Amino acid sequence: MEEKVLEILEEHCEEALDYDGDSMMEDGIIDSFAVIQVVSDLEEVFDIEIDAKYVIEENFCNKEAIIELVRKLLEE
Repeated sequence: MEEKVLEILEEHCEEALDYDGDSMMEDGIIDSFAVIQVVSDLEEVFDIEIDAKYVIEENFCNKEAIIELVRKLLEE
């Protein structure tokens, strides 16, 4: 699962893979358009629905947060 999330991230924002800070959005690594593309791909690939309430900076601050979000939604 993690590998597939990283592949999706790489497709839309390769810099996210090497980012180790606290906020990809604040640091200009990823923008809101890329987040929407990532969300769309995650929903399709993992057959999950990412409600708008989850599309917040906290869940997309780095690759680990995105992986954790997907893990959480897959367990529901």
